[in-house]
Amino acid sequence: MLSDLSNSRPRTPGRSTHTPSRRSHDDAPDTAALFARLAALGDGPGREALRDELVAAWLPMAHRIAGRFRDRGENIEDLRQVAALGLVKAVDRFDPSRGAFESYAVPTITGEVKRHFRDRMWALRVPRRVQEYRNRVRVARRELTENPGSPEPSVADLAAHTGLTEDEVNAGMEALESFSTLSLDAELSAGDDGYSLADTLGDSDGSYDTVVDREAAREGLRRLPERERAILYMRFFEDMTQSSIAESLGISQMHVSRLITRSCARVRAEVLGRQ
Repeated sequence: MLSDLSNSRPRTPGRSTHTPSRRSHDDAPDTAALFARLAALGDGPGREALRDELVAAWLPMAHRIAGRFRDRGENIEDLRQVAALGLVKAVDRFDPSRGAFESYAVPTITGEVKRHFRDRMWALRVPRRVQEYRNRVRVARRELTENPGSPEPSVADLAAHTGLTEDEVNAGMEALESFSTLSLDAELSAGDDGYSLADTLGDSDGSYDTVVDREAAREGLRRLPERERAILYMRFFEDMTQSSIAESLGISQMHVSRLITRSCARVRAEVLGRQ
């Protein structure tokens, strides 16, 4: 948090000890009177114009705060836009009776920029919970290795320091390396037989669909009458023709065809009804 600096002079009898305060930055204008007016105004064009004037006055400070984050992989113009948004929020929410605007605006703008990195800069969307693990693990690693010669902390050390479980620490450590993604075309071997990351991925196995279909139809098949189950077994598992089935059971081929159609429709309806 920024604070005003004041000159200190010896007391002189008969003279005021008050001296003008010196601001910590040139981009912190004296806008106390404008904020007092803004607080007294109702909604309307006059309030909007005064609000815009305050935002313009403090915009250099917002740009300075954005500049602190310029080396983190984000375009500086985008960071300035985010900081400006934080400034607008600070102007809208500021209560002049609570103190100096700068003391309120700096953490508000900084927080907006940090949220931008937390929520927008991940190439792959990471759950908020894992992002928090990442931040706690990152801070703990820095604190545990700040002394020269300190060994790299183990997962157990990090868990004890952060109060996280070892599984949560592992998730945070993985997230430390997940800020950007690796292309599937990236070469994983430098030799003549080099292969890409995509070459290590398996293909879809259609047999899984067959297993799912069989399990889904199992209950419906059990509810069929015994003769209909026998007909389906002969047709689809023993690969018998309808005429062979009809001859085996002593019924007409047309009857076999109707039973197969009816049985399949019944099983299909039960499967779809459970989905």
